Amino acid sequence: MRIDTLAYNNIQIQGAQRRAWLRQHSPQHLQHCAALMSHALHKRQQSASRSTLVLGAGACTEVPLAELARDSDEAVLVDFDLASMERGRDELTSPALLKRVSLLTCDISGGVSASLNRLIEQQLWDKLVPQGAQVIFDAAARCLEQCAVPDPPEIEDLHAGESGVVISSLVLSQLFSYPLLDILDHVQRIAPSYLGEQERHRRYQEAAETFRVRVIQAHLHLLRELVDMGGLVALICDVRGFVFDVNGAGNDAGHRRTMPLVPRIFFDLVQSNFSILEEAQWEWITDLPEKGKLGRGYEVVGYVLAC
Repeated sequence: MRIDTLAYNNIQIQGAQRRAWLRQHSPQHLQHCAALMSHALHKRQQSASRSTLVLGAGACTEVPLAELARDSDEAVLVDFDLASMERGRDELTSPALLKRVSLLTCDISGGVSASLNRLIEQQLWDKLVPQGAQVIFDAAARCLEQCAVPDPPEIEDLHAGESGVVISSLVLSQLFSYPLLDILDHVQRIAPSYLGEQERHRRYQEAAETFRVRVIQAHLHLLRELVDMGGLVALICDVRGFVFDVNGAGNDAGHRRTMPLVPRIFFDLVQSNFSILEEAQWEWITDLPEKGKLGRGYEVVGYVLAC
């Protein structure tokens, strides 16, 4: 499963070295992330819990952990990748701040990838492959339709209303994209010539879109459940990916191709679940173009939200 590769991949794309690269090539990304988290921290009501929770913390590349720890009684980092969280925490040099940071390792989707993987393994793929791509993607669609998506996920050691600030940090799109990639990875293994046919398979496309919406809704419900009365949520999500082939042309439509990451209804779902106190949009460059290699980036939206 893709989720099992997080620890390896995050070594390459997270941490202090990556943050230094972003300061040089995409400083607005770090600035926007830090500002939204800081605003949520300082605008929560005095009566709200002084605990801060960061979902999808990773190595805290975009998370101003020192500020969160300094202005919270406790800062809880949550991620599937323990090693990355340890690297992020260990950047703190103050023993007093270190004592305020705790780590929780879990799958914040509630086990969606594992549930989907079990359904994939139950299919009789060796009998389906000779019947063609239509049958293969019917089976893939059926797996997505039957996959359990806990709403909201129940996560051991996280309890309703315990946190005055709940941060969802660039994790939401991973919660549905990794399981969807697991399906396509499986097709690649059993019938590589069929890969790409999913784009013309209506049932699969509809099942994938419904799956995305279910996972998003469950995550938004989780954020609502975890935040204390009078507390605030900072939600940061990549909503569209793009590639570009000219340095400095990140905003030039003639030199870039885009791909949506979240369904259009995402924005309506945020609005129907929360009151939007603050909203920002920006671009996040992750790779510069090199000879024979396109540059990559994301369009990001960030919110400060109240229930």
